[in-house]
Amino acid sequence: MTPTAEKFLALREIIDRLRAPDGCPWDQKQTPQSFKQYLVEETHELLEAINDDNPSHICEELGDLLFQIIFLSNLYQEKKLFTLSDVIDSISHKMIRRHPHVFGNTTVDSEQELRQQWQAIKNQENEQKPQPRHPLDSIPKSLPALRRAQRVADRVARGGFDWPDCSGALGKLNEEFTELQDAFTQDSPERIKEELGDVLFALTVVARKAEIDGEDALHAATDKFTTRFLAFEKIMAGQGKQLRDLDADALLAIWGQTKAEPKASPEND
Repeated sequence: MTPTAEKFLALREIIDRLRAPDGCPWDQKQTPQSFKQYLVEETHELLEAINDDNPSHICEELGDLLFQIIFLSNLYQEKKLFTLSDVIDSISHKMIRRHPHVFGNTTVDSEQELRQQWQAIKNQENEQKPQPRHPLDSIPKSLPALRRAQRVADRVARGGFDWPDCSGALGKLNEEFTELQDAFTQDSPERIKEELGDVLFALTVVARKAEIDGEDALHAATDKFTTRFLAFEKIMAGQGKQLRDLDADALLAIWGQTKAEPKASPEND
């Protein structure tokens, strides 16, 4: 047995010990429903560590997530519904089945062809299930709205529902933005909400056509705004001014000054 396998088994034994009658009361009371919130939290903590590009933090968060996965699998194993071995078999068979260009004789000439092949295989798998699902049904509605929109746009594009180039997606975005402006002129809250949603969705399609992750782009924009706002507050404090004392033009003038401090960051405060 390899050292990695031994450590994996040791982790499973730790989980079994935690769940034992004389184990940890908190771990003993967990159910799949109560535990899923921690799975989401740990996933986001791992994503943040990856964004920070901190190897030691990433290693730690990967360990936390691995623990969550094994723990959750163990909860179902206790009910004799499936085992961790079944989980590993399932993903192993799936990866081999969905990579015929690696484990079989199929060849692909482009990433687009690869994506189409992947989706075709997924569709075949779905048709063989007792209750087939539409490909879009497999995209969790619990995903963050932007991420879900990206996944939906990507999924339908794999099936051929796509703009030939980015100009078509930009044209649709302009069309939706015009409709949003019309909604504001009509002063209709319900239509404004609907048209704003259409604009946001159209933006995700533009991002996909430009091969940009919209989630990452929005995070970067939010980080940039946060940095500039902190610099904005510092300038305001230096001038002895407060937000409520300034009109829109004065605020914009000070905001423009933050562009002259591109290296400003929260760490500098």
